[in-house]
Amino acid sequence: MCAIAGIMDMLGQSLPAESAVQVEAMVAAMRHRGPDEAGCRHMGPAVLGHARLSIIDLSTGTQPIGNEDGSIQVVFNGEIFNYPELRAELEAKGHRFSTSTDTEVIVHAYEERGVDCLHDFNGQFALALWDGPRRRLFLARDRVGICPLHYAQIGGRLLFASEAKALLGREGLPRRLDLQALNQFLTFWLPLAPYTMFEGISELPPAHFALVEDGKLRVEPYWRLDFTPDSRAWTAEDAAQALGEALGEATRIRLRADVPVGVYLSGGLDSSYVAARVFGLSSARRATFSMEFADKDFDESPHQRVMADRLGSEHARVSVDDALLRKDFLRMIWNAEKPSLRSAPAPLFRLSRLARDSGYKVVLTGEGADEFLAGYNIFKEAKVRQFWARRPDSPMRPLLLTRLYPYLKLPRERGTAFLRQFFGRDLERTAEPCYSHLLRWANTSTLKRFFSAQVKAELNNGSGRHGPSDLADLVEQLALGLPADMHGWDTLSKAQYLEAALFLPGYLLSTQGDRMLMANAVEGRFPFLDHNVIELANRLPARLKMPGLREKDLLKRAASGLLPSEIVRRPKQPYRAPAAKSVLGTPMNGRARELLSPSALERAGYFDPAMVAGLLDKHARTGGMLAEMENMAIMAILSTQALHWSFIDNHGPMA
Repeated sequence: MCAIAGIMDMLGQSLPAESAVQVEAMVAAMRHRGPDEAGCRHMGPAVLGHARLSIIDLSTGTQPIGNEDGSIQVVFNGEIFNYPELRAELEAKGHRFSTSTDTEVIVHAYEERGVDCLHDFNGQFALALWDGPRRRLFLARDRVGICPLHYAQIGGRLLFASEAKALLGREGLPRRLDLQALNQFLTFWLPLAPYTMFEGISELPPAHFALVEDGKLRVEPYWRLDFTPDSRAWTAEDAAQALGEALGEATRIRLRADVPVGVYLSGGLDSSYVAARVFGLSSARRATFSMEFADKDFDESPHQRVMADRLGSEHARVSVDDALLRKDFLRMIWNAEKPSLRSAPAPLFRLSRLARDSGYKVVLTGEGADEFLAGYNIFKEAKVRQFWARRPDSPMRPLLLTRLYPYLKLPRERGTAFLRQFFGRDLERTAEPCYSHLLRWANTSTLKRFFSAQVKAELNNGSGRHGPSDLADLVEQLALGLPADMHGWDTLSKAQYLEAALFLPGYLLSTQGDRMLMANAVEGRFPFLDHNVIELANRLPARLKMPGLREKDLLKRAASGLLPSEIVRRPKQPYRAPAAKSVLGTPMNGRARELLSPSALERAGYFDPAMVAGLLDKHARTGGMLAEMENMAIMAILSTQALHWSFIDNHGPMA
């Protein structure tokens, strides 16, 4: 991974010399992503800049990289894992290479196929290519959104960068949070691309490219998630074997690097499977990296040790306690460039530092298995609720939810009443494509009660709705961008699509993924997110991915014999970290107290100081023993205030 940045005059006029200085400053703002070297090139109407994290071809991979005559130039963040195979094909067609990088493959593939070259790439990437003969800029992002890419149109010029912080403060661009993005965050947990948290800055969506030429910006998709099952009569054994073979190949090509490659090891099925594949493919020195929590409710270290012992890895771990969480949470907002409802990103910032301090620039992780192989409780919940909706008066069917949430240790009569009240909302709207997520979004939307009167008024904007940008309005807008054939998919596939298209790129691969990894110049690689693995998984019948309420059944079958049985049989434990009590402290720590003070809340203007004061008073009175939604409210308000302090007030990262 690296950082890219640049400017293009959209009418094709030559840019002045100071534009190169501006791009160099943009690159400098992201040197944490690419500390090894930097490059910049001015080519008439365009300037391309790059900060490099050198992983492949350490000596001759300086960017921008061009074709034989230099008329086409590219800057690139990420990896093309199948570059040796593509290079051989391109050389056979007469293309001449001057480096051994995967980056140079992009230039020649573009010469050969134009924008259709994207279909040839197996990788994770954000790229910017200047086509001199056509005087056009080509931007693109990988299929699932692993690598970020932002852009802004300012005064007839298009500026782009890996991170928004490189664009903020440029002349003509306001320093303001986008209230619509904040509204989306307090519904969907994230702003929906192309929205970002900053006015005037857009995000290129995953699986999209952009062309800038003749004064126009055109953005188009080149790939989509499709959960239409194929016609093959799959058995569980056939599917597990095919899955194992695809994951083996995906892991093999993700070990291509000229630096050591390590593995994140959570102790769960997904990362353990990746680690076992990695260690089975090579005898090279390998390290595994884990987090252990002082709070045993979140700690998975016993399972991590079982797996590390099985692998014989050089195992390193970082211990996370409340003091470390408090130190890292507000600092990580600078890297995330988004607020967060959870503290979970902060320990991952510390984990990537451990990997980097151990001499590793690359780690493989298990992200993506839950989305595409049906590992989340929200998938089971949707299945149970749909079953319940067929007989909504049944006293027994809602009790199935206790299997998903065993900590709800309630007597049957009281338990049924609670489940009916909490999970029965919108129960019979089963035909809607967003059915699985309506409950989550409705609960999150209740946090908007903390908005200030001014924000509520701006969001309502005379719409006649009863609340700030009513949930139904937001869901309706979201539904306009959903696949037309989604209505014909089964319940599990619809839920998987929403998780994979929204939450995966917008939160997991961003706030918890790329930003926490690249804060310490570490590249994450994700075998489960190989597009061949995804396309195979999406073709498989839902009944095989989740028979009954058994999550990730096919992966467990594929892992049988490869992993210790206690890892395969282990119930799913979602990655979580301690919440408001640990981040705020009791009494509240100084930084949080400053950000949540009535004067700071009043100045920023997003939240009602009196309502926030009431919530903080309850936090103090109860010793931090708050309900789940109250915890989320504190995290959302605190992180939004930190975002404002760092970027809008322009103070930079919190120490």
